[in-house]
Amino acid sequence: MIDSIDLKILNILQNNSRTSNVDIARDLEMVPSAILERIRKLEERGLITGYSASINPHEIGLGLLVFLFIRTDEKVGEIEVAKLLAKIPEVLEVHHVAGEDCYLIKLRVKDTGHLSKVMRERFGQIHSIRSTRTTIVLETIKETSRLPLFPQVDTAEKTKRPRKPRD
Repeated sequence: MIDSIDLKILNILQNNSRTSNVDIARDLEMVPSAILERIRKLEERGLITGYSASINPHEIGLGLLVFLFIRTDEKVGEIEVAKLLAKIPEVLEVHHVAGEDCYLIKLRVKDTGHLSKVMRERFGQIHSIRSTRTTIVLETIKETSRLPLFPQVDTAEKTKRPRKPRD
């Protein structure tokens, strides 16, 4: 079970995973050692699964965002194709979905030529793929990996309790 302090810590780390324990402790009016212990426990329990840097894909030449719906010849419950798709470097996400299609794939490539090459050389080598439907993203309005934790904490505002005035 996570409490409101854990939620506040998770919100702060989602906003900036480089926030120091000292800064978190100051914001939550706790001691840094208590924050360190809470973060360690959140990691051990699998609530925090890692830390990463957000990279602007356009700045590294991967400006085209694509979603692919994939149908396969796999039997129900098999996910061998998903394992193969997950090994392709341009593939960012692999989702096994319900409905007419089997998988929803998110990938980033340089341009349509790069997309064509990936589909031909990588996806084309997976013989169980029966068909694909491609959606090219024209503009991204919002993209985040940040989860909506409740109660939400605005980390820009301090979460301090009002102090009693001194006489």
